[in-house]
Amino acid sequence: MNQPLTKNKDYSAWLKELKNNIRRVQIKAAVRINSELLQFYWNLGQDIVDRQKNANWGAGFLKQLSMDLSSEFPDMKGFSLTNLKYVRQWYLFYSQKIEKSQQAVDQLTQIPWGHNIAIVSKCKNLDEALFYVQKTIQNSWARSVLIHQIESDLFRRAGQAITNFKATLPSPQSDLARETLKDPYNFDFLTLTEKHDEKELENALVKHVTKFLLELGAGFSYIGQQYRLEVGGDEFFIDLLFYHVKLHCYVVIELKSVKFKPEFAGKLNFYVSAVDGILKSEQDNATLGILICKSKNDTVVEYALRDIRKPIGVSEYIITKNLPDEFKSSLPSIEEIEAELNGNEK
Repeated sequence: MNQPLTKNKDYSAWLKELKNNIRRVQIKAAVRINSELLQFYWNLGQDIVDRQKNANWGAGFLKQLSMDLSSEFPDMKGFSLTNLKYVRQWYLFYSQKIEKSQQAVDQLTQIPWGHNIAIVSKCKNLDEALFYVQKTIQNSWARSVLIHQIESDLFRRAGQAITNFKATLPSPQSDLARETLKDPYNFDFLTLTEKHDEKELENALVKHVTKFLLELGAGFSYIGQQYRLEVGGDEFFIDLLFYHVKLHCYVVIELKSVKFKPEFAGKLNFYVSAVDGILKSEQDNATLGILICKSKNDTVVEYALRDIRKPIGVSEYIITKNLPDEFKSSLPSIEEIEAELNGNEK
């Protein structure tokens, strides 16, 4: 009796490779279709603007166009009146502000239409819009992630931390590392008391590590909390340790629930040196240190980092939804809620 092909190793290996090839073709086809559709939308937007300007077709032009195109192409959803208005808005937003080059249009067509709508609907100027277009291309953001980044004002926070990267890292790594940091970091996904300490902040970030990683940005991989290092027989504990897969380096994060003090930089410098000496391999780049504090005096930070030889950046964090301490203390804990629910089930 012949063995079923599904049990044949050679057939299974070839089938697996064939499936992967088909998926790659599907992805390429989807990208090409999206690009061609958006190129069509660009030309359509230009036509609409020109016709509205030069033809005497009245105020109902777009509504009539929507009905005619939808009747002819009932399976296509892109000809609704709402979408035609978005096509016009999208074209106007960019065409009056960028050079009319094919390269500029090509960049816009690399992201899905829904992403384009979100960007032109929420961004105030060209620089901000192109920033989110480029970040979407680089990081393959889903639309929900893109909208979150726009609403959290990533454009104005990215690359704003005070660092000594130019003095301590080779180019272009220094620029890439600087763009990785934000100032301030937005921790609105946490619910903390107004007088929270570092431990409460640290535990909350670890509890919500997925949202914390989203706020940190693409490339961060979580390693551990209170990561233990032994130096000369003494124990030291790093608040949070990460590895950045794009920068190929460890990242030490220290948290401070108070205003920046110069001695904080010295302690973080020690931790970065220890990670370089103990964990870093020959394949890894220099370890980065990030100090995230409640507030800072920029001039004091600049002086504190001036003579430090390890790459360190200092940022603030914001939480706009702090609970008053007396109110927080009156809320039941998760454990108390679970205990009550379990009691009611019995």
